Amino acid sequence: MMESAASLSETPDLHGAYPRLDERRVAELSKCGERRTVSPGDVLYREGEQAREFIVILRGKVATVEGYGGEEERTIAVHGPGRFLGELGLLTGQAGFLTAVVREPGEILAVPADQVRTMVAGDPAFGDLVLRAYLTRRTMLIGMDAGFRIIGSRYSPDARRLREFAARNRLPHRWIDLEEDEETDALLRHLGISPQETPVVIWRGDQVLRNPSVATLAKTIGLPAPRPADGVCDLIVVGAGPAGLAASVYGASEGLTTVVLDAIAAGGQASTSSRIDNYLGFPSGISGAELAERAVIQAAKFGARLTVPAEASGLEADDGHYTVHVAEGPVVRGHAVLIATGARYRKLDVPDLEKYEGCGVYYAATPFELRMCRQAPVVIVGGGNSAGQAALYLSRNASSVRLLVRSGDLGGSMSRYLADAITRTPGIEIMFHTEVRELLGDSSLRAVRAQNNQTGQFIEIETNAMFVFIGADPHTGWLEGAVPLDDRGFVITGVGSSSHWEALPLETGRPGIFAVGDVRSGSTKRVASAVGEGAMAVRLLHERFNKTGNRQEGR
Repeated sequence: MMESAASLSETPDLHGAYPRLDERRVAELSKCGERRTVSPGDVLYREGEQAREFIVILRGKVATVEGYGGEEERTIAVHGPGRFLGELGLLTGQAGFLTAVVREPGEILAVPADQVRTMVAGDPAFGDLVLRAYLTRRTMLIGMDAGFRIIGSRYSPDARRLREFAARNRLPHRWIDLEEDEETDALLRHLGISPQETPVVIWRGDQVLRNPSVATLAKTIGLPAPRPADGVCDLIVVGAGPAGLAASVYGASEGLTTVVLDAIAAGGQASTSSRIDNYLGFPSGISGAELAERAVIQAAKFGARLTVPAEASGLEADDGHYTVHVAEGPVVRGHAVLIATGARYRKLDVPDLEKYEGCGVYYAATPFELRMCRQAPVVIVGGGNSAGQAALYLSRNASSVRLLVRSGDLGGSMSRYLADAITRTPGIEIMFHTEVRELLGDSSLRAVRAQNNQTGQFIEIETNAMFVFIGADPHTGWLEGAVPLDDRGFVITGVGSSSHWEALPLETGRPGIFAVGDVRSGSTKRVASAVGEGAMAVRLLHERFNKTGNRQEGR
């Protein structure tokens, strides 16, 4: 098939997504790579397959295509000499979402993926170039509705479960709403699916998953699957938020065999933050998702094994070590355990809240939610940093943002820089002494009814998107009877956690079991504090091992 000159025009570089490598860098890569001649129509890698090579174009042109060979084939970008192919999955081990097809004859340089991962980790300049490009490409794919498709009803809890998993893991996908998309019925009939069988996931154009579990979805699209551990590892990290990821990096880098488990996504609640402006070393700020992705790559560099989704369901002592039970997966055994399961979003005490969750009520402000708020009024409930970051982020697309704060000021719970930025941003209105009393709507949210807690006056605010950031409760239900908890369910650590022996700081009532971050009683609920505790816990773990003379503590 002949292609027009326009279709072969090279895609311009957007925000650093498609940089060129200079001759010096290409020469360095050539030392560990292989040069190959390519012809039009050659497929360099396919959608749905794990990337094995880092490919640099030396001569000719290559297109990255979604749905290659299918009815809905779409060219995402065309690349010429000096550019490199691939996407974030090459660094994280995920399957790819695009196919690379040669459009003009030429030559490529193919470097084994593991070699490039080593170079990315060891060469800051090269690593930053590649990582920035891959992160930007992932964001662009998400914005283009590339990837797999989720078809279902906005009112379905199962559809909401799949959408949340995809959004939290920054997986490119397209949401097709049964109530809004006029072509959905024809698509379902073509696939032989009734509306009652939804939600369904369509992968690679023709593979259909009927109401899959998140574990099944993860396996299908190539996320690392849970697998039995080889014997007893040194350290099991339960929870891959900032604290857990920090412990993973430091533990693995210091030679501990480290297994990391998370029920939903790496990054924890921090990954839903649109921008963190007060984290050391990032003067221009960094999104929670990018911070998490960088940490995941860093942990993998040192050999930590991260599995998502893998929800811990129990913890027990077992013949000189500890066993963590995993829902829908094999048990994991380790000489030490680090609890970093953080906290779960606290919900408003209003009638019919669950009815609107996922179709009007949200607990995160990510690119997924930002797109839904285009030129629409938004309500945010809360007066802390998460609420402030969400207000600034959502104000980019929303027609208006109302921030409902229970108290009379922002100073008590919000950082000063955020409070100042909010007051300077047009379109954000702060409503102090205001609490939500009722949610209004039929099948989806139409408005909220709020009350001034000083005057008693009610006000009805029209909105189809309310974001709730009112704190969180510890995620410790899986620890019942395993370690001491305080009266609010947080894990007790340090002095007083055990009456039978002297616990180390951050250590629980069981020797060799540590707790860090938001899940720990008395912790400071900040990203930097969580990272510091994760690193500190690994140092204390070595002290525990040294006291026993081996890694068999935990009886």
